[in-house]
Amino acid sequence: MKIQSLKKRNSDLSQSERQLQILSNGLFADGELPTFKERLERAGKAPLTPGKLEILQVNVGYMCNQVCAHCHVDAGPDRKEIMTRDTMKEILSVIEKTGAHTLDLTGGAPEMNPDFRWFVEEASKVGISDFIVRSNLTIIKANKKYADLPEFFKKHGIHVVSSMPHWTRGKTDKQRGDGVFDKSIQALKDLNAVGYGMPGSGLKLDLVYNPSGAFLPGNQASLEKEFKKALLEDFGIHFHELFAITNLPISRFLDYLIASENYEDYMYNLVDAFNPAAVDNVMCTNTLSVSWDGWLYDCDFNQMLEMKVQSAVQHISDFNMEILQNRKIAICQHCYGCTAGAGSSCQGSVA
Repeated sequence: MKIQSLKKRNSDLSQSERQLQILSNGLFADGELPTFKERLERAGKAPLTPGKLEILQVNVGYMCNQVCAHCHVDAGPDRKEIMTRDTMKEILSVIEKTGAHTLDLTGGAPEMNPDFRWFVEEASKVGISDFIVRSNLTIIKANKKYADLPEFFKKHGIHVVSSMPHWTRGKTDKQRGDGVFDKSIQALKDLNAVGYGMPGSGLKLDLVYNPSGAFLPGNQASLEKEFKKALLEDFGIHFHELFAITNLPISRFLDYLIASENYEDYMYNLVDAFNPAAVDNVMCTNTLSVSWDGWLYDCDFNQMLEMKVQSAVQHISDFNMEILQNRKIAICQHCYGCTAGAGSSCQGSVA
C-alpha cells in the first residue's frame, strides 16, 4: 500500500483504527522496511517488557485553548473528553499502593479540567517526589481565571514542563498559532517572577522542543544552549532544562505527513536512525499512561492509537500491579520515533 492509497480515508474506521492500518501496511507490509518488532528481534531486545513502575502519566482531558499542528492528542477547544473526580480518586489510590515517585499531568491543557486544582491539592498529600504539570504556557495568559497559576504551582512545588517550539516568534506561531509566542514569553516571565527556572531555584521549569516539520530534532544539549542564550539575551528569561522530543507519526502529525507527501521519507528517516541503545530507556518501560476515562496504556502515544495495555487489567478501577508487571508492551511502527538517534521520551533524549 503506497502513499496514494494511504491518503484515502476509510469512513468505516475510527481515526485511531485508520492510523494503525496506515502504520501497519505500506512500507512495512511490502517488506521495504523492517517492522519495529523485527528490529527489536534483530537487536536482541524483544519482547519489550516493563521494569519497575516509576511514572504515572495522567491525561486529565483533551480540552485545550490551542490547536497545534503537531499535537499527537488532537487537543483543542472543542474537545469534551474530561477526567472525572471519581477517576482521579482511583488514581490517587493507585499512587499510594504502588509508590510511583512521579505523577505527570498532561492534556490538552490540564489546567482546563474543572477538578485540576482539587487533584493537584489531593495528590500533593500523597508524597510523590516529582509532580509534573505539562503546561502550554498560554493558558496562564488565557484569562484572569488562570492568572494565578504560577503562584498555585509554587505553593504545591509543581515541576512545570512547558512547550516552546522555538525562541523566535515566526517559527513558534507557525506551529502553534498566531500570538502564541508573545503569550508564551509573558507566561515564562510570570513563572520567573515567582522563582521558576531561576539559577539555584528548586522550582523546576523545563521547556519542550518539537521540530516544526518532517525532520528529527537536533542534539538536545546544543539546542538547550541555543534556547538559553536567545531567551536570556532577548527577553531576560531563565529555565532549567530543554527536552527535545521527536514527533511521532500519529494523529495530526501523521495526517500532515501524508498530506505533504512526507510520510515515506519520514518513516525511512526513523528506521535508519534506529538506535538499539535507546531501547533500554524508552519511557514505556517505567511509565503507565492513564486516559481521561481511566484506561491504561503503555504510553500516551499508544493512548492516541487506542492500543490498551496487553493485560487482563486494562482499567484503573481494576489496577493490579502484579498482573500488569507481567505484560508485554504493545508496539507498532510509530515506536521507531522513541528509538531514533538519541531516543525520545516525555523527558527528552534517552540515550
